[in-house]
Amino acid sequence: MSGTATRLTQPLIRENGQLRPATWAEALDKAANGFCAAKEKFGPQSFGLFSCSKTTNEMNYLAQKFTRVVMGSNNIDSCNRT
Repeated sequence: MSGTATRLTQPLIRENGQLRPATWAEALDKAANGFCAAKEKFGPQSFGLFSCSKTTNEMNYLAQKFTRVVMGSNNIDSCNRT
């Protein structure tokens, strides 16, 4: 079986222990709600983000802005020291 036969072509959401197809908007809303719920329950410092040193400076900047401004955490590492 080729790799493309098993490749996901749309997001999946777990409901009642089962995965079901979802729209991108629905999947992104679920992810955002999960981040917000974790931040509310455990505080902003419970969130951390690892970014890749091989990505663009712009992408690393966006990742650190999201972590600091949206999530309220300084827990970010882009491994740029390698």
